[in-house]
Amino acid sequence: MKLGVLTVPLSSKSLEEALQYLSSLGVQTVELGAGGYPGPTHLDVNKLLSDDNEVARVKDLLKKYNMEISAISAHGNPLHPDKAIAKSFHDDFVNAVLVAEKLGVDTIIGFSGCPGDCEDSKNPNWVTCAWPDDYLKILDWQWNEKIIPYWKDMSQFCKQHNVTKIAFEMHPGFAVYNVSSLLRLRAAVGDIIGANFDPSHLIWQGVNPVEAIKALKGAIYHFHAKDTRVDMTNTAVNGVLDTGNYGDVLGRSWVFRTVGYGSDTKLWKDMLSTLAAIGYDGAISIEHEDALMSINEGLEKAIQFLKDVIIFEGACDMWWA
Repeated sequence: MKLGVLTVPLSSKSLEEALQYLSSLGVQTVELGAGGYPGPTHLDVNKLLSDDNEVARVKDLLKKYNMEISAISAHGNPLHPDKAIAKSFHDDFVNAVLVAEKLGVDTIIGFSGCPGDCEDSKNPNWVTCAWPDDYLKILDWQWNEKIIPYWKDMSQFCKQHNVTKIAFEMHPGFAVYNVSSLLRLRAAVGDIIGANFDPSHLIWQGVNPVEAIKALKGAIYHFHAKDTRVDMTNTAVNGVLDTGNYGDVLGRSWVFRTVGYGSDTKLWKDMLSTLAAIGYDGAISIEHEDALMSINEGLEKAIQFLKDVIIFEGACDMWWA
């Protein structure tokens, strides 16, 4: 495995400055935004698609700092019922695929998207319960009329441009938010669909990330290192569904934290060991979204923590067996 960072929090730095900083800390891979919610933070998408000199410049910088790109990110909602919003996210995803092809990257990270409940909807409708029956009818329409057809088309587009892995972050609010919904889309579209496994979004749902990793053997294409602290007192009163401001650290049922500040070291060691056991050997990409820490401190504490728990080398022969 390799230690990586999603560079979006370092948007105040140029690409070279970000690479220089991260390299000095021992980071080996970067995940770069090319649109959608992450934005084209360190990639000039239009220039990359029109000027091979810009492609060469980015590749030279990566080589200079002994860095690789683990994935290109373009999280968004291309299934948004507002056609203008959907088109914007769709175009960003398409351009991210084309940029990945230019840079020789085979993995795109994004969200599955979430449609409305009918053709006339104005806003997404995330279905979370099976009764009344209206919700199951909505869910059936979303999957069969929107979600599966769209990603079948996009999977073919990706393959045509040498992107072999679409790694969905399982995020509440979108159609793919847990193991079963990820595997449902993978079964319908094909094994180009996989997970960008982010334990932070699973922990607050009550999912055991170690068991989820086992269930997704062969389908994990990228890994986000982000933690969540669940406040057991607030959760005991209000449950885990929380629409409060992310800055209300003391009042929320859960908050995102830098790795090691939400879950203990044992859970992180168990997750990384289970990843190794299922054959995952990709990036462990830090996503900093901690409301209590600065960008530099959050990243540097995460890097320090992960250096002790990531399994960097392959296993040796079991000489004792």
